Amino acid sequence: MKQTLLVLLLSGVLYGTAPAQTKLTAPLPHQQLSVAKNPEAVGVSPERLRRLDAALKAIVDDGKVPGLVAILVRNGQIVYHQAYGLADVATQRPQRTDDIFRIASMTKAITATAVMMLYEEGKFALDDPISRYIPEFKNPKVLKSFSFADSSYTTERAGSEITIRQLLTHTSGLGYGVIDGDERFRAMYHKAGITDLFTTAPVRIGESVRKLAALPLHHQPGEKYVYSEGLDVLGYFIEVVSGQPFDVFLRTRLFEPLGLKDTHFYLPEAQRARLVPIQKPDSARKWVPYPVTFYDPNYPATGAKTFFSGGAGLSSTARDYAVFLQMLVNGGTYNGQRFLSRYTTELLTVSNQTGTLYGGEAGYMHFSLGFSVVTPKGQDRGLGRAGKFNWGGYFNTNYFADPQEKIVAVLMKQTRDVSGDTSEATFIRMIYQTLDN
Repeated sequence: MKQTLLVLLLSGVLYGTAPAQTKLTAPLPHQQLSVAKNPEAVGVSPERLRRLDAALKAIVDDGKVPGLVAILVRNGQIVYHQAYGLADVATQRPQRTDDIFRIASMTKAITATAVMMLYEEGKFALDDPISRYIPEFKNPKVLKSFSFADSSYTTERAGSEITIRQLLTHTSGLGYGVIDGDERFRAMYHKAGITDLFTTAPVRIGESVRKLAALPLHHQPGEKYVYSEGLDVLGYFIEVVSGQPFDVFLRTRLFEPLGLKDTHFYLPEAQRARLVPIQKPDSARKWVPYPVTFYDPNYPATGAKTFFSGGAGLSSTARDYAVFLQMLVNGGTYNGQRFLSRYTTELLTVSNQTGTLYGGEAGYMHFSLGFSVVTPKGQDRGLGRAGKFNWGGYFNTNYFADPQEKIVAVLMKQTRDVSGDTSEATFIRMIYQTLDN
């Protein structure tokens, strides 16, 4: 009888009747964010917390950004969650803690997490060639020469296939089109009609990724770190492997189980009023709405709403993103459910996957499967404790998490073309000075 029961249970796992997230048999503490009754209870000094508050307020008062929202979590408890300034200078709307921001490249961490959830289901190996799942990537080519006169180019065959690991670590050789540091790739991606970052046009990620697969690479796969559309490719890969649209996969496998009600590719009508407009300083240093350039700044609220960018497409709140990070700091668990094993979470967040390709020989930072990670040398430089992982977004949003100190921190702004904004460095420095134990 016991053997029959075991077979039935295993059959449920193998054939998909088991739940996508597993319930914890013994729930761990701090599984859900709560508001700390007092900062001292989680080792944060109230006096030094006021220093953090004053520093963030000064950033707004000094005109470095029009407004901001910040959240600090220690040991699963919110010790600071504040908004300063204006969400919209034109209408004088005050900034609020529940405002919604375009998080752009902060999307990458969520996509990488989703990839690793499928990895844990045995769907693929990290060193599998992506062409096994997206055939258009078979036999990649590397750029050899380029003519600016007509955008023509020559290529040579790559020495190896692009792997899933390389897409996660920006070592695949793919470029980033309109924001690429190499003008040749900006021209090629534009001519080929690659959709970079986000769009209000009726485009789907599969269309753009398949076009991308036909273009040459910056370098041989695995040879260098070049920031890329690798996570956009993996958004489409998730669709192929899971059999679900990318947005549906994220909603059902991550957002709903985590309780992220304000995280979307495109905002429901009821939430659009909380979207913070993108702003820039004009020649007189006054904050004005950011104009339409290669993208429409209203993309999360308007348009066709069909393009789900794994590298840059999501919008969220500071608290929602803090919940996501808390799950990672918890070792892959939250809300009584396990999303990733502790081992896989460490592989995703703190492992060194690129050697010296990302941080160089000095080694202040290395790159994991989705994050920039502080090394012991970086800790000595004042970048935070070794193992702290972080990234940011195109519209001046930032986050970091420190698994050892049990810190989660998110700083949201919504600006472009700003010089002299040191808010991220100030935020990090002022958080670590609050720690009492």
